[in-house]
Amino acid sequence: MKSIIRRALALSALQLSVLIFGLGVSAFASAQSFPTRPIRLIVPFAPGGSTDIIARAVGDALGRQLGQPVIVDNKTGGGGSVGALEVVRAPKDGYTIGMATVSTTAANPAINPKIGYDPIKDFTPISNIAATPNIIAVNPSFPAKDFRTFMMVLKANPGKYSYSSSGTGGIGHLQTELFKNLTGIYIVHIPYRGAGPAIADTVGGQVSMIFDNLPSSLPFIKDGKLIPIVVAAPKRLAQLPNVPTFAEVGLAPVNRMAYYGLLAPAGLPKDIVDKYYAALQKALTDPAVLKRIEETGSLINVNGPEAFSREIKAEYAVYKEVVVKQKLQLD
Repeated sequence: MKSIIRRALALSALQLSVLIFGLGVSAFASAQSFPTRPIRLIVPFAPGGSTDIIARAVGDALGRQLGQPVIVDNKTGGGGSVGALEVVRAPKDGYTIGMATVSTTAANPAINPKIGYDPIKDFTPISNIAATPNIIAVNPSFPAKDFRTFMMVLKANPGKYSYSSSGTGGIGHLQTELFKNLTGIYIVHIPYRGAGPAIADTVGGQVSMIFDNLPSSLPFIKDGKLIPIVVAAPKRLAQLPNVPTFAEVGLAPVNRMAYYGLLAPAGLPKDIVDKYYAALQKALTDPAVLKRIEETGSLINVNGPEAFSREIKAEYAVYKEVVVKQKLQLD
C-alpha cells in the first residue's frame, strides 16, 4: 500500500514539474512572439496637446519596430486621470499601454486623494521618451509682453484675469497654483479636458493666459497668436532666446520640466517591458521621429524602466510636498 502511495506522489510531482515547465515555455513563447495584434496607446489628454503630439510622433515608429500598428486612443478628463485609470484596469498582456506625464503620475495624484490609483504601485514604467519645458504664454491682447510688466499688471488687478490649463490637478494647474502662492498674485483657474482646447480658448481670447507644455504652445507662439512670458527649463531656449526661465526671475521651485514616457498596467512581464524598451530605442534613431519631437522644443530622454521608475517617484514626492506646503486642494 505504501509503495502505491509513493508512486502516486512521485507521479504527481512529475506532473507538477511538467506543468510548471510548460507554463514557463508558454510565457517565454508569448514574450518571443509578442505582439501578434495591434497595440492600443492611451493618451490621457485631447488631440493637439503636447502628450498627443509626442505619442503620435513615436507611435508609428514604435509600431514599425514591433511589427504591429500602434493605435493612439485619446481618453480625456480629470486632468489625465480618466486615461490613466484605463491603463491601470487594462489586461497585463502588453496590448494596452499609456503615455505617462507629470500630470498623471505626479501632480494629479498628489493633489487628489480620490484619484483611484497609486502612481507608484499601479503602473509598470517602460521608459521616459522626452523632457519638455513648460511655459506661461498670454493672448496678444493681454496688456504685457514681458515678465516684469506681466507681474505688475497681475498684482494691480487681482482676480481680473484667468488662466487655462489641461485640467484640474494637471501639471499646468499645479505649477500655476505654486506660482500664485510664491508671488501672491490671484488669477482665476479655467480647467479644460486637455491642452488642445485650453490653447484654443487662450488663442481665441476667452482666457487671458495658459501655463502649458511648450510643444503644444510653440506653433502659436511662432505665429504670434500667443506671447511667451516665462519658461520652465534649465536654461533659455534656442527657440525663445529672449524669454527668461523661472529660475532667472527668482522662482526656482516652479522651474521644472515635464516628462512624456510609456507605461503599462502593473505586473507586465519583464520580457515584454524589455521588448518595448528595445523597440523604443530603435524607433528614436529614426531622424524623422527625432526631428518631429525636437521641433517641439523637447529633449530626447530614453532612460529605461528602472531610471523612469525613479524619475516618477521623485516627481511625485516633489508635488506631494508642494501640495502640503502650499495647502492646495481640489475645488
